[in-house]
Amino acid sequence: MSDNYTLVPLANGTFTVRSSAERETFHPVVGPVAEAEALYVRQLKLRERAAGRRQLANPGTRQDAVGTLTDEFVIWDIGLGAGGNVLTALHVLKDLPANLHIVSFDHTLGALRFALEHASQLQFPLGLEGVLEELLQTQSVEFRHGALQARWEIHVDDFPGALVGTKPAWPAPQAIFFDAYSPARNPDMWTLPLFENLFRCLDPQKPCALATYSRSTIPRVTLLLAGFFVGAGDPVAEKNETTIAANSLELIERPLAARWLERARTSHSAEPLHSGEYRIAPLTGDTWERLRRHPQFTQA
Repeated sequence: MSDNYTLVPLANGTFTVRSSAERETFHPVVGPVAEAEALYVRQLKLRERAAGRRQLANPGTRQDAVGTLTDEFVIWDIGLGAGGNVLTALHVLKDLPANLHIVSFDHTLGALRFALEHASQLQFPLGLEGVLEELLQTQSVEFRHGALQARWEIHVDDFPGALVGTKPAWPAPQAIFFDAYSPARNPDMWTLPLFENLFRCLDPQKPCALATYSRSTIPRVTLLLAGFFVGAGDPVAEKNETTIAANSLELIERPLAARWLERARTSHSAEPLHSGEYRIAPLTGDTWERLRRHPQFTQA
């Protein structure tokens, strides 16, 4: 319910949202817009990639490929929250003649409803209030925002459970906003089985990059073991580094290398979460063997 949320003023003059039930403040340092622009829009190179141009992190391997404007660029928004990540992306890309298909996941629509009710303070819902009203009613909406054609659907569900079993009906993503609560607060969203299932949802023929705010060793090891290539991500707010992962090494500018691998080997906090119980442990012998044989390290 929207009364579980409150507005929080930030030092830079913007507002964000706090969930009283979860005791969590969304984007608490620079606010939703600045964080979404840095962490997702710029880092995942959404403008270039959604326009159909393959902007590779390591150019020179082959020419960029340009798609048609009818091609859908699919974004999975894992951890919808108040909608700041998606709404910021829509505003930044509104001059782009592209076709977006956004699939958002969360266990509640309360924060999104609260954001719509407080659009003037939060700013990022402005101009898309009608879209949000329809989305909250039907969980699916098609609309035009400037030059951008978009389809946005929401799945209110237990995300880890939704990935178990048969392959989901949602189209394979080319970009993933991974914005779940921290592993300590929400361990179910950071387990190795979840990321293995997520990796199986990707289309090997469609390069896909995932960004997340964490730079911790456990999530990075987990992503690697699930099949992703993993790199150091751009700084955001107080974090001097985040994490980017992809099914193609070409999408990663600063891949984790031997130095990081050695630090992971000696870390007391590196073993992936194998279930929804949060725990800290060093790598087991089996995990270390799997990790060091990852193509990211053996191809170096």
